[in-house]
Amino acid sequence: MATLDSLKQALRQKANGTASSPKQPLSDTQYTAGFDILVQGSEWITYQEFIIPQLSQLLAPLFNSRVHISALEIGPGPKSLLGYLPGHLKRKVRKYTAFEPNGLFATRLEEWLCSTSERESPLLCLENPPEIHRIPFVLQDNIGSGTGTYNDDEKYDIILFCHSMYGMKPKHRFIERALEMLVERPQGGMVAVFHRDGALHLDGLVCHRTSSFPTGVASVANNDEVLDCFASFIAGFTMQDADVDKAIRVDWRKVCRALGRRERAHPDHLLFSSPNVMAAFTQHATTLPELTAQVPLVKGDKTVKNREARLHRPASVIQPTEVRHVQQCVRWALKHGVGLTVVGGGHSGHCLWPNVVSIDMGAFDQVHILTAGEDGGDSGSHSHSLVVAEAGCKTGDIVRRTMAVGVTVPLGARPSVGAGLWLQGGIGHLARLHGLACDAIVGAVIVSVDSSQALCIGCVPNQHRPAGAVRPENESDLLWAMKGAGTNFGIVISVTFKSYAAPTYLTRNWVVPLSGNLEARLKLSDFDKLVARKLHCNCSADAYLYWEAGQLHLGVTMFESSTTRLTFAKPTPTPVDAIWGLEDDFKIVNGVDLFETEMYVSGMHGGHGGGKTSSFKRCLFLKRIGEANVADRLVAAVETRPSPLCYLHLLQGGGAVGDVASDATAFGCRDWDFACVITGVWPREQDGTEVAQSAVRWVYNVVGNLLSSSSGAYGADLGPDPRDAALAAKAFGPNRPRLARLKQSLDPHNVLAYACPLPNALIEEQKLIILVTGESCAGKDYCADVWVSRFIRYTHKSLTARAVSISDAIKREYAAATGADLSRLLWDRAYKEQHRPALTTFFQEQARQRPRLPEEHFLNVVSSAVDVDVLLITGMRDEAPVAALSHLVLDSRLLEVHVQASEQTRRIRRGCHGADGDGDDNKNSNDSRSSLTALNYRPSLIFDNDTTGNEAAERFAEHYLLPFVHEDLQRLAKMVRQVADFPGRGIEFRHVLGISQQPGGLALCTSLLQTHFTGNWAKVDAVACCEAGGFVYASALASRVDLPLVLIREAGKLPPPIVSVIKPLSHISSLASNNSKEKRIEMERDVVPRGASVVVVDDVLSTGETLGAVLQLLDKAGIGVEDVIIMVVAEFPAHHGRELLRQRGWGRINIQSLLVFGGA
Repeated sequence: MATLDSLKQALRQKANGTASSPKQPLSDTQYTAGFDILVQGSEWITYQEFIIPQLSQLLAPLFNSRVHISALEIGPGPKSLLGYLPGHLKRKVRKYTAFEPNGLFATRLEEWLCSTSERESPLLCLENPPEIHRIPFVLQDNIGSGTGTYNDDEKYDIILFCHSMYGMKPKHRFIERALEMLVERPQGGMVAVFHRDGALHLDGLVCHRTSSFPTGVASVANNDEVLDCFASFIAGFTMQDADVDKAIRVDWRKVCRALGRRERAHPDHLLFSSPNVMAAFTQHATTLPELTAQVPLVKGDKTVKNREARLHRPASVIQPTEVRHVQQCVRWALKHGVGLTVVGGGHSGHCLWPNVVSIDMGAFDQVHILTAGEDGGDSGSHSHSLVVAEAGCKTGDIVRRTMAVGVTVPLGARPSVGAGLWLQGGIGHLARLHGLACDAIVGAVIVSVDSSQALCIGCVPNQHRPAGAVRPENESDLLWAMKGAGTNFGIVISVTFKSYAAPTYLTRNWVVPLSGNLEARLKLSDFDKLVARKLHCNCSADAYLYWEAGQLHLGVTMFESSTTRLTFAKPTPTPVDAIWGLEDDFKIVNGVDLFETEMYVSGMHGGHGGGKTSSFKRCLFLKRIGEANVADRLVAAVETRPSPLCYLHLLQGGGAVGDVASDATAFGCRDWDFACVITGVWPREQDGTEVAQSAVRWVYNVVGNLLSSSSGAYGADLGPDPRDAALAAKAFGPNRPRLARLKQSLDPHNVLAYACPLPNALIEEQKLIILVTGESCAGKDYCADVWVSRFIRYTHKSLTARAVSISDAIKREYAAATGADLSRLLWDRAYKEQHRPALTTFFQEQARQRPRLPEEHFLNVVSSAVDVDVLLITGMRDEAPVAALSHLVLDSRLLEVHVQASEQTRRIRRGCHGADGDGDDNKNSNDSRSSLTALNYRPSLIFDNDTTGNEAAERFAEHYLLPFVHEDLQRLAKMVRQVADFPGRGIEFRHVLGISQQPGGLALCTSLLQTHFTGNWAKVDAVACCEAGGFVYASALASRVDLPLVLIREAGKLPPPIVSVIKPLSHISSLASNNSKEKRIEMERDVVPRGASVVVVDDVLSTGETLGAVLQLLDKAGIGVEDVIIMVVAEFPAHHGRELLRQRGWGRINIQSLLVFGGA
């Protein structure tokens, strides 16, 4: 779909080419009407999902550091952006000024800000009436223009350019003017710019922080009246002559309809791409000359391989020639609080980033090969020849140099890729034999982005150590991180690889035309099961799914390497021969010529090499590609390609890749059969057009369809694009928590902010996800907002929190399908109530067609909030959502808070439009009873919301929610040791019982069990436990709360009379033992009276089998479900224990856990 910017150019070009009448600026009325059309449609999503969250996150540290805030908004329109901030932030705004030259907007803004209603007024704490100047914001030397006056000496904490910078030329001058108006206290203030449609070219200004929202869409009704208004707004003028204006409107409608995209879901609307960017600046924005005076620059424009990066205009590109130049760049960045990017091979889409300084390592282009004894005595135990490759080298350079002396390094498959690939994986044709490129790394020289010190890590030959370089204390951690995530932790100067004997390669190609989906699936299954799985590790088979000559094709290239056979004069038979016959061609090549044998380079579509095309790609790791659920998605992906040149490339894994333990290097995704590279391709002359944009959208759509079936994502391609967040969450397997800790330690100032995203939270500070459920008008959204505010004001640590409605996703789909007003569905309660029955019907139909719809929506919401510590989700429809969804977010703790209110209270709220922005659309809303009684499961927590005001919700958060982020829980989590490959290979064991062996561990654990109990200990009659893990914690807890202990033991260990049941083996016991025999457990019959209240304590909840047997035993002893509460020290949601208990009839039991872990 065309962007608004390209639409504007087309409209203006049409006006210039067909009309001689003078142009006239839009009147306030015309501008207002066009603006309202833009914002009230799908464009509102940009505000909800990008502008408001980004602004909240950006301003929180600034606002939290000050008692009062003075704010200036430039072009706010009819409403202040600050008015949408969370309540605890906007209450700090005590002085507000705006420049809004549109008189109608200025009047609406003033009315909104000066409303006497506390419910309506967005900035309640202003000390004086807002100052709204009905004149443009102008440069200092033009202050006299326009009408109205203002005090030129005013200083502000925050200045916002709210709705782009149209008409402000040159833009950097206006930002510099705003920077002069910031307060000059030690920490200074901030200027933030939100700009629609196109990059900001700011001539050397350096951003403090920048982010983008590439998926913004403007939806416009396809009728003449609306298009006339919208087109003149986008063009920025009308024609002075009435007849000419009438004629140009007809032409403009044609332009809009030609460029706008129509979708089947909303055929009566035209869609235009409306990407947005945010750029934030501090007083340090003008300090670039300080750096450029010290270091050499790239001469002319920097040309890079990646199409995305070519579209970015960095603040400057530095080209260091010495290590000290890199150090100077880092010191400058640390001094001024800005980020840096690094250019190696230039394949990364974020190696150049708008208004950020880039470091081009091209001058560091030497390759050194050292045999044993040449390394100055610093080779450690390595018997291989060592290869020292500087960070500006390309893969082809290294292969060419090493091959000349008979060795090689297992690098990637393209000769032009650079250090970014080696450091983040590196999948090549020797991967199955020797592993990934990062597995061959044995040492590196880097410049620390925390201290600017040159560091040597691992094996660095003495002659290649820079003067003054030191070995860091955390050397082993840093080397581990370099091997798979190395672009995040320092600026690499050189890498030391171990080498292998250079092989000769035999390549063979087969191309199989496919008649349809069924044949495609069968051929993929044959390729997977009968070919790929039978190959020796010195062979690899790549597959291509592509469309050519009106037909789907499966292409296969097999690579066989050998260091002992000088030639492959007579190729040995392969499994492919038996299925598809002899290959179409075969070649014998060396490591350099191998690059040109790739099928996509010279075979498909006439060859993609030679710079004729541009591409965009993302990579997922897949297993069992021949299975129907995967194969069907792969075939469907190619069928929906937007360009004939798009294809899927499947690179074979396994072998040495999987032989490395997932936690042995930072590259944690080891369990995969194929790396699926989803590749959108288009002719290079169509860069920046709708063709290119469609290919990028296609890549992300395919990724979204395959992500749930994947075993991980390749981090080498990923960057700050928000569409990459969901992939980044799967990029490092189990190593993400450790990498998060190292990122905070090694790059605490986030200098390398534009590398592959890593989570902000530490492992012990896992994300807390709170599902806020309940009936319509119970006040869920209101409570969620109160609780967000309380988390952010938490005094013991800095937390980020956000509330989102999961039902917004279905509202968007409903609005697209029916033409309903999306912004009113999201914000207008009366309008939403009118549509509620149709919305519910629409959701039910979508859920019928898409059985995994709730999971899709949940994962989308979670992945869009990777930057927050606490996420509150309203609008949930799932029954027992914690049991149903917790296995999807193993790195997070999931809670459900059920908000309930009386029917009378809910009726009152339903009648008060806007009194509660309840964004859910829950079913059963006609039930006059509290929804809790109708549930067949027990929510984690229940909140009675019948009172008005914030006090009750604040108290609830204090007593029940904040304890989940308290440092005591983090201390307890640290005591749980992680043990790899125990009790079997591939198992990450958590030694929960080991807490009791730590000093103070047992006391801390039992204290937390006591205080986290949501019931009343005075009403509990006994504590029950099953040997052996439960005995440790239950006995200590029973003593602490002065209750009798009910012992549940294996049969034969308690005196009669007893009751007993069969207990299956626990999860760990079943893994550790070859004896699958079930055991009986028993308890004394009369140790606790019938109907007594019992708290069951155990060390873990995994599969739920042990606790199920305990509940069955208690029931046999006369203790019913309603009398039991379960408390466990640690829960492992991956094993679906809660769901098993619910399915067996114990869903209404309250289950509480102190800790939540992935793994075993």
